[in-house]
Amino acid sequence: MEYRKAAFNFYKNMKEYVEKSMTYAEYIKVIDDLLLDGKTTGENQSEEMYNYGKLNRQRMHRLEKTASVNDSLREKMRNIEHKQIWLIITEGWCGDAAQNIPIIEKIANESGGQIETRYVLRDKNLELMDAYLTNNARSIPKLIAFDAENFEQFGTWGPRPQIAMDYFYEMRESGMEKPQILENIQRWYLADKNQAIQMEFESLLNIWTKKKESAATL
Repeated sequence: MEYRKAAFNFYKNMKEYVEKSMTYAEYIKVIDDLLLDGKTTGENQSEEMYNYGKLNRQRMHRLEKTASVNDSLREKMRNIEHKQIWLIITEGWCGDAAQNIPIIEKIANESGGQIETRYVLRDKNLELMDAYLTNNARSIPKLIAFDAENFEQFGTWGPRPQIAMDYFYEMRESGMEKPQILENIQRWYLADKNQAIQMEFESLLNIWTKKKESAATL
């Protein structure tokens, strides 16, 4: 993750991005309305991108109905004491977003209102995206977690669980073609059954909670 402080005033900019961001329901409505018009989010409105958007909405719908939060993570979420905002950069056509955002939403929903998720589209917010690159790439989804009161940043997550990231780079370095890489990543998600992302969020919550507690003692 690259965080370009010189060009990005975190408090000022984040407050503005949150004000113009969407709830999950609003984000889903944008996707669904565009699909009804034969479109997807973003500048590229090719048939291929529309098909990606349609397929990934189906994936999201399946996860919305079938995915569940592990007991240990649920307990951690229910013990969060301070309100956070999770701002998520995404697009409707993104395969990684389709596999991870419904899980993130379910995780946040276990917090009893302590976690508020907000969504912004990458291609309409490139200044924000460019402050949170992954290995110099505009990879999504990218989650930015911060204090809901003072906008202190706790950390980030994305665009996919680390084990999947390692798998992605391994395939790319082997010279595998991108379509095959993407297919293999989707197969990995199916086999993983949403476990890697939940394990990572358990660890991240420990780190983010300690940051909040440390800041409170200063």
